[in-house]
Amino acid sequence: MSTIADPQALTTTGSPTAPKSPLVRVHVPQRSVWSELRAIKIVWRRELIRFRADKLRIVTALVQPLLFLFVLGAGLQSLARAGTHGVALKTFIYPGILCISVMFTAMFSAASIVWDREFGFLREMMVAPVRRSSIVIGKCLGGATVACFQGLVIIALAGLVKVPYTPLLILGIFALQLLLAFAITAFGVMIAVRIKQMQSFMGVMQMIVMPMFFISGALFPVAGLPAWLTVLNRLDPLTYAVDPMRRLVFASLTISPAARHALDSGVTWWGWRVPGLLEAGVILALGLVMLSIAIWEFSSTE
Repeated sequence: MSTIADPQALTTTGSPTAPKSPLVRVHVPQRSVWSELRAIKIVWRRELIRFRADKLRIVTALVQPLLFLFVLGAGLQSLARAGTHGVALKTFIYPGILCISVMFTAMFSAASIVWDREFGFLREMMVAPVRRSSIVIGKCLGGATVACFQGLVIIALAGLVKVPYTPLLILGIFALQLLLAFAITAFGVMIAVRIKQMQSFMGVMQMIVMPMFFISGALFPVAGLPAWLTVLNRLDPLTYAVDPMRRLVFASLTISPAARHALDSGVTWWGWRVPGLLEAGVILALGLVMLSIAIWEFSSTE
């Protein structure tokens, strides 16, 4: 006759029950400044790894800026020769191409949030024991870094459009690109947080990014515009990146006073020309505001 070794394993009906499995204790470390910085670094590094692994993305992101610079610039040179006072059209639009190369790459980096949401990875990030603001900041810094890598390629092409390689010019352009990349990535994250499908994000991007580029004065001087276009130009955030870059480029060129007056008149507020440092400050301020909105939206997202 069989016996039961452990009488306490019987239920009230007299049948044996399976022994209870031991509880596994999960230790969640307390949040600290170092843990938040580590989270920012991990998200930032993930963006770099994704960019490095996607070779096709690196190549295709350069196609549109190069088309504007060399195809459009060379094709319209004969029509624009009278208005540029001897300055090559490719040289004039070069600052705008520097901006668009950064802008498109930054927006595509922000689009990774939509991809992460569709594939479920974003949910795992949101339940991590870190502040959601750290995730957003890491995304913005990662997107800005990737966009600046892409912008370095366009900076390297300066000699092909008769722009000299001077240390002050290169450092100034790179600093402005970094600010612009941060602001545009924050803007893209702010939009992407509320969008659930990649197709919708691409449509919004085309609706916003291309008008921003054309209105910014990247392809035409901002002086003497119609009143309605002048208002839109001053409200366009990209204007305050194109103008200081163009100011740096023209400062390194030897051109006639007439050409400088016609092509580098600068952005004015009620007749006062805005200094380049203030324009850079406008970009930084807009980036911080959009980053704050993106953090607030991300924190309230379920």
